[in-house]
Amino acid sequence: MATDSPVVQVRGEAYREVQPELARFAVTATARDRDREATLTRLAERAAAVRVLLDGSGPTVARRETGDLRVRPETRRSGERVVAWHGSVTTTVTVTDFTALGELMLRLADQDQVEVAGPWWELRPDSPAHRDARHAAIGDALLRAREYAEALGARVTALIELADAGPADRPMFARAAFAVGGAGGGAPELELDPQPQTVQAAVQARFTISDPVLD
Repeated sequence: MATDSPVVQVRGEAYREVQPELARFAVTATARDRDREATLTRLAERAAAVRVLLDGSGPTVARRETGDLRVRPETRRSGERVVAWHGSVTTTVTVTDFTALGELMLRLADQDQVEVAGPWWELRPDSPAHRDARHAAIGDALLRAREYAEALGARVTALIELADAGPADRPMFARAAFAVGGAGGGAPELELDPQPQTVQAAVQARFTISDPVLD
């Protein structure tokens, strides 16, 4: 856009720390046996036990996805003779109720030959936090433009161009504390501290300003 008016170009930025809205963790059931059929049977039984626990968790689990099934032979170094079979299946679980997250992870980890990894904290893709940061970045750009204009004895008159220049947000890991039950021998407790998520936004903006007063 061509213009004869003076132009000021600025970058607006916003940085926020907000509480996560989602927690994800992975549950992997494994099996190993010299016989392939026995390996598959054990793997299916352990995966079914995981499903039963997840089914019984009620609304705590918002979503679950089975994304990694592996069955492989173990051979001797000197040849292709199979000495055992390994199997594993991984389910990714998404939770929105953080109060029951630690208990659920411990119950799953207590199953035979089951590994639990996570959680990873995230915001929803459509979280209002992203929009709020973008709005704040635009406000910051306008404020900077006005400050530059005022320093020249001018004022901002119009917006020429506005472009997004923000970095992508990244999920963050948990800070977890594991505590054994009290003197009464109760069940273990897992306390999880949801880690605040960083939300950033940045914009590039160009504004026209009135004629500066340079005297």
